[in-house]
Amino acid sequence: MKVLAAMSGGVDSAVAAARAAEAGHEVVGVHMALSKNRDQTRTGSRGCCTVEDASDARRAADRIGIPYYVWDLSDDFHDLVVEDFLSEYAAGRTPNPCVRCNERIKFASLMERATLLGFDAVCTGHYASIRTDGPDGAPSLHRSRNMAKDQSYVLAVMGPEAVGRSLFPLGEYETKAEVRAEARARGLGVSTKPDSYDICFVADGDTRGFLERHLGEAPGEVLDDQGKVLGAHRGTHGFTIGQRKGLGIEQPAPDGAPRYVVDIDPASRQVVIGAGELLSTRELLATDVVSFEPLEVGRQVHAQIRAHGEATPAEVLETPATGTGLRVRLSTPIRGVAPGQTLVLYDGDRVLAAATLERRR
Repeated sequence: MKVLAAMSGGVDSAVAAARAAEAGHEVVGVHMALSKNRDQTRTGSRGCCTVEDASDARRAADRIGIPYYVWDLSDDFHDLVVEDFLSEYAAGRTPNPCVRCNERIKFASLMERATLLGFDAVCTGHYASIRTDGPDGAPSLHRSRNMAKDQSYVLAVMGPEAVGRSLFPLGEYETKAEVRAEARARGLGVSTKPDSYDICFVADGDTRGFLERHLGEAPGEVLDDQGKVLGAHRGTHGFTIGQRKGLGIEQPAPDGAPRYVVDIDPASRQVVIGAGELLSTRELLATDVVSFEPLEVGRQVHAQIRAHGEATPAEVLETPATGTGLRVRLSTPIRGVAPGQTLVLYDGDRVLAAATLERRR
């Protein structure tokens, strides 16, 4: 096949591109320049779209022996990921920018350009597996064998069509050490490069500061679950459901137990805090459903709401065909469910569907 290899400048994407070339595909490497700051440099191991990363990707492509280009997708990234991140927090929701980046940049903008240029598939260094055990032999998305690095959760929103045009060569590796060892054996200079982490466009890791700089201040009240005013805040966008620290209150709870953010109302500018048990829920409602195969009411699944969280046994109560969205009942309550998070359903290690969580029930 003619394959476009997305090369971030890290070890994972470099090994994936090398594996695709070794398999006999006609591979072209491309680095996505996502930052509008052309002089941005790497700080520690945070981020994946700096000047240094582009240079690392070029050296890896040269070593593999494939053509290499840099594509400027910074406008798409700003409009579809950064602005979405800001608007979701302004609406009292908790978005996952990595999910949005995979959905809208790496498997939408990138694949659209790849298709126009005649590529058959896109190859990335994500930790996930693609098999053909879906309905009628359709491609299906599975967890990686390396569960510590599994990224099927953030890839689930891409849907079955994009999965069918993707290559994830790292899905069968059991450890990151194996990938680094292969990079060393191939003479790739990025073999010891640290992993990127956190939100790439918040370079200093201060998410609250980033939100305040872009959304400004909108002062409001911090209340307890009985409506008593306990303090003040500078903007509801500085809070997320389940947050325990930085609540802006002076007096401890009467029982001395920790308090958490249990509700956020941007319209009234109120943040409600309460005991941990108020965060527990057994039913999840989600919309914007992306299905890999038909779901039926009563099906037993596993539900996951965080990229590296535990998957909880659950039962499907409602599907888009039977109601307003996807609704599941968990076998045991979970805490800290926030609107805007992604819900992914699994059957074993196979992805069944992904959706966006609404207000918990």
